[in-house]
Amino acid sequence: MDTVIDESGSRQNRLLAVLSPEVFARLEPSLEQVTLQLGYVLSESGGESDHVYFPTTAIVSLLQVMESGPTVEIAVIGNDGVVGVALFMGGVTLPSRAVVQSQGEAYRLRGSMLMAEFNRSGAFQHLLLRYTLALLSQMAQTAVCNRHHTIDQQLCRWLLLCMDRLPSNMLVMTLKLIANMLGVRSDGATQAVGRLRDAGLISYSRGRISVIDRPGLEGRACECYRVVTTEAARLLPYQIER
Repeated sequence: MDTVIDESGSRQNRLLAVLSPEVFARLEPSLEQVTLQLGYVLSESGGESDHVYFPTTAIVSLLQVMESGPTVEIAVIGNDGVVGVALFMGGVTLPSRAVVQSQGEAYRLRGSMLMAEFNRSGAFQHLLLRYTLALLSQMAQTAVCNRHHTIDQQLCRWLLLCMDRLPSNMLVMTLKLIANMLGVRSDGATQAVGRLRDAGLISYSRGRISVIDRPGLEGRACECYRVVTTEAARLLPYQIER
């Protein structure tokens, strides 16, 4: 992870974008823009972190890790939110692994600075609590989706959630990583990607996925994508771009 010069602005993150001028003025001097490299682990399950991250062009996956090694994604965080909600929810350790799924930029803030503003008990606190509720809703719906829906439906839901949180229509992701995110076998992920590609919904070449037919992808997705986006729209004071 490298520190870079701010060329785009922290307000690309939608949580930061809706802060009042007073709150943003207090936080802005402590916001540090960083490049998050693909595969970089921001925090480990059971570990502690001194920072939170507000992605702008990166996507971070929250993964549950089994003792035997396998992982499964429980949520994706991009320019819609913040990585590290356990810090302001009273947790000393973090329950899941946070790993960079799509390389890009983010803004890092010391946990002590975040808590100082959170403890003012104003609009910033309410915003973070509502975001946390939306994130929990995404986690719960992901668990339901993984249990009851086909790999194709899971993949559609996952792709749509990722694309909603990226500034472009392209995601860099190997088939092996897709399988790890969905918690399925590699051949299952390969076949699912192939079916979506053959249907003309996506293109896939050398680890690069682009959505060609978004309405078609939404039509093939299960209701889980709609449930997650509807709940986020109800709770948060901004529109997640689609």
